[in-house]
Amino acid sequence: MDIKTATAIRRLRLVSAPEAVSFLILLLCSVLKRTTDFNAVPVMGAVHGVLFILYVIFWADAWNRTKWPAGTAVLYFVLSVLPTGGFFAERKLRREAEDAVIAARARNEGVVNA
Repeated sequence: MDIKTATAIRRLRLVSAPEAVSFLILLLCSVLKRTTDFNAVPVMGAVHGVLFILYVIFWADAWNRTKWPAGTAVLYFVLSVLPTGGFFAERKLRREAEDAVIAARARNEGVVNA
């Protein structure tokens, strides 16, 4: 894996957890808006919107660089629209990056032809 691909995956990882947290807070604010006088939906909606747009941009960049199969790319996109999906995406992306580092080290040491 080259440095640009690793950077694209890292950016996607770094935005996935905050995007998931903002989604959960937005859901909480929506409930509070309906049940109390507290209305933070406009602010949290904007924050979540920015994070979601960043996630989609970084997802598209990572998909382009990693050449994921369509199923993997769709999985990462679907995880972005689920309330806690960003946490799963971050964990899966971390494992993928770790596996790529292990494979690169093995190639450099001449252990495998991966």
